[in-house]
Amino acid sequence: MSDHNSDTHLGHVLPLSLLLKVFFALVGLTGLTVLTGQMELFGMDLAIAMVIATVKASLVCLIFMHLKWDKPFHGMIFLFSIVMVGLFLAFLTLDTGQYQADIREAKADEIHAAGLDVPQSEETHAAEERPEPEASGH
Repeated sequence: MSDHNSDTHLGHVLPLSLLLKVFFALVGLTGLTVLTGQMELFGMDLAIAMVIATVKASLVCLIFMHLKWDKPFHGMIFLFSIVMVGLFLAFLTLDTGQYQADIREAKADEIHAAGLDVPQSEETHAAEERPEPEASGH
């Protein structure tokens, strides 16, 4: 009698050329991440780094984890998780401007000690021009 439960399927075997292409794409994207990390991108640093990281993670999931050849439902789960992480990060960065003046003020001494010049923000100038309210003895 033959055993119908024995599964000799090894999975999806990928050609070495495809694996090498993906490997070199990942190495190139890592180099691009390092290069963009050293450039002044005028506030777009985080967005560019996140796009590059998302492309790299997608390549790993699609090719090395064989998601490209898996059931479409698994791809939808992956896409949903990427969208949720993106939404989380978007909401997280909404209030970064609220506390930048406090961080700049706290780190100003360290920056001056290093011999660098700290540009003051308009909020800091406005705070210096306003007198402190006097405490009442009520």
